[in-house]
Parts: sequence; structure tokens; C-alpha cells
Amino acid sequence: MDWDNLRHFLELARTGTLGGAARRLGVDHTTVARRVQALEKQLGTPLFAREAGGHRISDAGRRLLPQVEAMEAAFLPMERAAPGAGEGLSGVVRVGATEGFGTVVLAPVLAGCAARHPGLVVDLLAMPRLVQLSRREADIVISLERPARGTVVAVKLTDYALQLYAARSYLAGHERILDREALRRHRFVGYVDDLLFSKELQYLQELHRPVQFSLRSTSVLAQCEAVAAGAGLAVLPAFLADRHPGLRQVLPGDVRFIRSFWMSMPQEAKHQARVQAVWALLRETAAQQQAVLLPAPAAVEGATDAAG
Repeated sequence: MDWDNLRHFLELARTGTLGGAARRLGVDHTTVARRVQALEKQLGTPLFAREAGGHRISDAGRRLLPQVEAMEAAFLPMERAAPGAGEGLSGVVRVGATEGFGTVVLAPVLAGCAARHPGLVVDLLAMPRLVQLSRREADIVISLERPARGTVVAVKLTDYALQLYAARSYLAGHERILDREALRRHRFVGYVDDLLFSKELQYLQELHRPVQFSLRSTSVLAQCEAVAAGAGLAVLPAFLADRHPGLRQVLPGDVRFIRSFWMSMPQEAKHQARVQAVWALLRETAAQQQAVLLPAPAAVEGATDAAG
């Protein structure tokens, strides 16, 4: 029995769509259809029922699935151990991450995968929403909350710090900020409350409820740019805001939040060499970027003042 046909069957069973299976295998969707049809012809039975939303595995397919998964579990370790296996990674790995972390920290690192593995393509979904692992939107997901228990592999990737920031130009033209009480008299930039995708983003409620917003956005990148333009104060990830020379920490000794990134993948993906390679790279990146992700608070210069 042709392993390539079985491999295409396996990915279609896992994703439920020709497009999803093709993406994970790095082939065209017609190749997936052709391989599965060849396997069905060989076995003399349909393995899937085609539906409006994709392909639903048949009873015969369900009986075959554990046998093929066992073959994969036995084959992939040998494939990874073969000489030059690391150089031969191919296919697509889709990584879902929060917008700021994905754009600022991960994009430069993941771009380097192409140089080391020409056959490997990484799709980076850096989005201001939760990428759903359960819907097979990605092979690896980095989220703000620990995934619910299920058939997933999950690890805490890293902690990261958020601070209160404002542009020097804004601070120069507004009332001095000596303590938290003074924050009530300033404009803020923040998230759109009813569109928050995680409770971990509700840090302004821990600080105080702003009386006035100058801008609210679902995008943390948009918030950062608005603050840099002098729109007001905002709680921002340090790894994002510290890149702007015109931004300054406000009450650095008093206002600081720590949040965590969690990384997860489907249980079956742990046997896939390409997914394991990207998973290891992401863990290595988080370890190497600790000084950026968890910087020490800026030195307190008496108080945050207007003229500096």
C-alpha cells in the first residue's frame, strides 16, 4: 500500500478539507483528491463523504485511521533520524499568534526558516483575535490563555511585561503625572471592550476605568502608533513600545503588568518533523528574547513630568 496515498488520507481526515490537507502537505488540492481516490480504488470502498463544508470521514475511513496513525508514528521518527533529514523539511506550517508578538518578535525569526529549509513554508497568522486550534486554523497557536484540556500539546512559552506609555510630546503638553490618581485626568488609548478576544487584555480595569478615550482599536499596533502620535496614554507590551524612541514609560515603578504566552499544537502534529522544527524554533526564540519580553522597568526620575 502506497504510503504517500495513506499520508494524504491522514491529512484529509485531520483537516476535513482538501485545501487544509493540501496546505499541510505543501501540495495542490487536486493532488490530495487524486491520492485519496487512488487509495479508495485500491481498497474498494469510499473513505470520505463529500459535504458542503468539506469531507466527512466514512465508517471505513474511521476503521483505517488508527492503523495509518500507527504507521505514521513508526515512520516519522525514522525519517527524522535519517542523514540530512533536517535539511529536507518541506510542506507548510501555519503559526497563529497575537498581532503584536507575531509581527514584532516572530516574523523576523520565521522568515529565516526559508534560508535554512527552502522546501518549508511558514504561514504566520498575526491577528488581533484568537486563532482556533480546534478549527484547524493553524498547526501551532500562541495564545494569551492556557488552552482548554483536550487532545493538544501545550506549554507555557514565556511571560512578557506591559507598561504604561505616552509620547514625550503628549507629556510635555499635559498635567504632570505624579501618581495613579492623576491618570483620571488624562486621555487614553485602548481596546474596544466588546471586541476583546481575551480576558487577559482587561488590564485597564486593574489600573482604573479611563474617563476619556481618544482612540479605541482592536489592533495593538494601531494603539501603539496612536500613542506615538500623541493621542494619550496606553498600556502596551514593552517588546512593542520600547521600539519607539519617542515613547516614555509613565509611572514605571508603579504600573507594570505581567502576562503569559501559551503555545499549543494538536496531539497528532507532534510526530510531524516540520511542525516540530518550527515548535523548537519558537521556544528557542522566546528564550533568547527574554530581555526584550521582560525588560526591567525604566528608572524612576522622581515623577513623570511635562517638560522633562
